[in-house]
Amino acid sequence: MPDIGWNKSVWAENYHWADGGEEWSTTWGGSEAQWFGAIYPRLHRFLPAKQILEIAPGFGRWTRFLLSACESFVGVELSEKCTEACRKRFFDAKHAQFITNDGQSLQLLGDQKFDLIFSFDSLVHVEYPVLASYIPQILQKLTPTGVAFLHHSNLLAYNNTIGWQHGRALTVSADAVFDLVSRDGGTVLIQEIINWGGEHLIDCLTLFSRREAYPSVKPVRHKNPLFMGEATLIKNFQSPYSRLFELKERRPDAAA
Repeated sequence: MPDIGWNKSVWAENYHWADGGEEWSTTWGGSEAQWFGAIYPRLHRFLPAKQILEIAPGFGRWTRFLLSACESFVGVELSEKCTEACRKRFFDAKHAQFITNDGQSLQLLGDQKFDLIFSFDSLVHVEYPVLASYIPQILQKLTPTGVAFLHHSNLLAYNNTIGWQHGRALTVSADAVFDLVSRDGGTVLIQEIINWGGEHLIDCLTLFSRREAYPSVKPVRHKNPLFMGEATLIKNFQSPYSRLFELKERRPDAAA
């Protein structure tokens, strides 16, 4: 079970980070293709945002895109290794700061400060107690019209009938997160239940806000068993456009 101790052991001590997390975007043809093909289309109505908080940025796979879409950025990470890696990678981003926390607290940050709170491909590895700690704090940290976009596990929906897959939390589901958001004074705007590396819908993308932000919006929940099919399309037909820039950088005359 991926509790805080497991996560700290894996990401701060044992994982090699040789490719800076890029290896997890291979199915999409790279992180740039995945961002613009899969993540940004789901978030484009909320970007740019004045102030952004990213929870568990790792080595900054998504940070590089968020930094250019805000005036102020904070990355909060359990792993000091990841915090230092982001500080070095984005040392020239004067509007950004990176903080190491205990894996469940946002107390160091001000309330009603962030227009977007984002986490993708990280909180899928945290169990229910961590989300039960984070979600009320996230709602406190959002501006009155801000939104949070969290990628989390849905493995609990299968009641342990399909085994532990891709390091997903066993005690988290779309229902569980919906209940947490609602209990703590928030409103779920969209929940998209998706597959990951197979046919089972083991993940969920939850977009939510403070209750007063969108009082007339009715929650939307839909199942998307074709999420990995999107990845195939993005890799085959969109990622070549992203790779053009990489190829240009490698040309002998690129610096001329």
